Formats: sequence, structure tokens, C-alpha cells
Amino acid sequence: MTGKASIHYLVQPGGTLKGRLRVAGDKSISHRSVMLGSLAEGVTHVTGMLEGEDVLCTLAAFRAMGVLAKGPEQGRLTIQGIGLHGLRPPAQPLDMGNSGTAMRLMAGILAGQAFDSVLIGDESLSKRPMKRVSEPLGQMGARIDTNEGGRPPLRIHGCQKLHGIDYQMPMASAQVKSSLLLAGLYAEGETAVTEPAPTRDHTERMLRGFGYEVQVEGARVRVRGGGTLTACDIDVPADISSATFFLVGAAISAGSELVLEHVGINPTRIGVINILKLMGADLSVENERVVGGEPVADLRIRGSKLKGIRIPEEQVPLAIDEFPALFIAAACAQGETVLTGAHELRVKESDRIAVMATGLKRLGVALQEAPDGIIIQGGKLSGGEVDSHGDHRIAMAFAMSALRASGPVTIRDCKNVATSFPDFVPLAKRAGLAVKVICE
Repeated sequence: MTGKASIHYLVQPGGTLKGRLRVAGDKSISHRSVMLGSLAEGVTHVTGMLEGEDVLCTLAAFRAMGVLAKGPEQGRLTIQGIGLHGLRPPAQPLDMGNSGTAMRLMAGILAGQAFDSVLIGDESLSKRPMKRVSEPLGQMGARIDTNEGGRPPLRIHGCQKLHGIDYQMPMASAQVKSSLLLAGLYAEGETAVTEPAPTRDHTERMLRGFGYEVQVEGARVRVRGGGTLTACDIDVPADISSATFFLVGAAISAGSELVLEHVGINPTRIGVINILKLMGADLSVENERVVGGEPVADLRIRGSKLKGIRIPEEQVPLAIDEFPALFIAAACAQGETVLTGAHELRVKESDRIAVMATGLKRLGVALQEAPDGIIIQGGKLSGGEVDSHGDHRIAMAFAMSALRASGPVTIRDCKNVATSFPDFVPLAKRAGLAVKVICE
């Protein structure tokens, strides 16, 4: 980001996407590598780390609590871990920027510390609901004060004796699950979390990578407090959420052929692949392998005629961050696409159902909002101006919409793209998107 300047995108209509790209490192895994590397004993080497602002906020928070780290430089970071009980009191509130992941996971870690701490965030993060972690953490013995409505800042009281609980999650959320598991590292006895639908399991996989025992029995995950994290090396795969914008862009533009390299295809994250295939996308998964406990592959996508579908609700948690781009695919498909069971989209960095609906209408798309989803009538897109409301995923999704628009598309308020995908514009240009950055 550049000071207080406003950043907008102007994208010319038409074109194709071609070539081979490796998109930004996975944000979820990058956050967790910083967290667990800091809490481990020994030196952790991270490669492929996302150097976006969200992850840098997490790194800055641990540095403020006494962790020494070298980098990041070209995705490489070396962390001198100080153990589960080595953190020191921060001199000031810890700023999580735009990241709900960072704030919710950090709440679990800080609930077990012997010092008080405060978690703050930007204007967008300050509106997001935190009771979903503060209340179950309170059941474990944590003391966390929030603003009205359970919003940040989070004021976390130290020196609380945590105890394990058996928690039935009311909604599927990897952030809540991970927060409780991380608090469970500091709790007496066993902490168990049961989720109503599968969510990303990066925390469980990475805890095992750091030598911590995790028990998984179907939808139930268990950890026991009192263990030790042992440093290890982590190779962060490319982020499937970042790859999604290019998958959709290539799928909707005739003549496109794009290969996205080394993409993480964790089974809890592949909803976007499943949904695009159901819509008729010409998408193949190639060169599958396992790197650092995470499955990765190259994704080849070609332009094709997409068709509208009713999106299976069991796929929704597996693609929750990818729906802004999938809405663009639906707008370019033949027929009607129906999404239900996606209440969570209402409380992301923006109300993603409402903001996407407003933007799509401005581009001439017929649709109908629902409390938990949307019905989109596929057809032609006009040019026009849309507002991302500071939501990075919405900004990037509408940038790709220009590939099928009849006129230029202007996307306002794109500054927060730097939080998750700082190289988006250069990579998009390299692939063939005619995008220009405007600073005001």
C-alpha cells in the first residue's frame, strides 16, 4: 500500500490468458508457519512464504513479542523459535491489519500467555465478528473483552488457567477450529473440536509437521496440552485462492490456456476445482505430489463454455474464499447458477454477497440475492465502474470480469489487494490481462 493514496484498477475489455504462472504463496499456510515457527524450539526455515501485508502483520506481532526472524526475502524466512512459553509482553497493541485469520488464531495463542495483550485491526477487521472465538475460548478459561457486538479490539487477560473442552462448532470455520486447537496447546487436559462440515486442515497438518500429536477421527480433532513444538522446514505451496482468479479468467475467455504451477490442492480447499468442473470448465490437475505434508499440483485451464449449476452445499466450505471469482464465472455461464448455504460470505472482509451483487448489477447482470446465497443469470457483461469496498478478493474478481465485458471495467478501492496478493497486477499483465493501476 502507498500511504493514504486511493488505488483503482482500469481493465480494458477482451483478451485471453496464456502461459505458465506461479501465484503467491498460500496465505493460510504462511500465517501458520510464522506462528508455529515462533512457538517451536529451534530454527524453522520457510520458503515460498507470501509476503503480503496480512502475513507481515503476523510476523511483526511475533517480533514485538521477542521472536527473532531473518527475512522475508524472495519468500524465504528464517525463524528462531522461542518455545511455547517464551513469548514476552508486547509494548503496545498487536495490529493484525486486515486479517481475520491472524486475529482469531492469535487469540487462541495469546489466551494461554502469562501477560495481557490487545489485538487490533484496520477499519474492515474492526467490524468482523469475534465472539465465535472469544466465547469458546472463554469456556476454556480465557478472559477476553471485546467491543460492542463482539467486535475488535480483543483485550486478552493473561495468567488464566486454561482447561480442555469438547466443543461442537455451530458453523464450519477453520479459523475457530484452529484458534481452539492452538489454545489447547496451553490447556490442561484434552481439547476436542467437532466441525459440522469439513474445513481446511492446515493447522492439524502443520502441528504434526512440528512434531505435535494430533488425533483426527472423522469430523473430530483432538490435542492434549503440555507438548512441545520442534522446528522444521516448510515449503509453502502457491495459494489456490490466488490461483482462482486466473482459473476463472482463463475459463471465461475463449482461446485461453494457462498453467498454474505448484498450487496447493489440500482436499479441504478444492471446492473451486470441483465447482468449475461441474460448470463444464476444461480444467486438469497435473503433476500431483506431496510437499511438506501438503498435496500440490499444476492446474491447466483452457477457455470453455460454462453452464450454470446449483452449487452443492457440501462444496461451500471448501470454496468459501473463492466465491467472488466464482460469481464472475456464473455471470459468464449459460443459464442460472444458484448458491445456498453460504451465510459466512456476509461476514468476510465485506458482505461479499451484497458487494458482488451490486457490482454485477452495474455490469448488467441479472441476479437475486438471498440471505445465504445468490441466484445469478448468466449472460453478457457490459463495462462500467464497480466498488470493491476495500475487499481484495472482490477487486481481483472484477478485474477478471473485463475479459468478457463489452467495455472497460473500473474497480475502485483496490489498495487491500496487497494484503493477500501483492504481485497480482504484474502476473495478470504477464498472462494477458490489460490492467492499469491508477493512484489518486
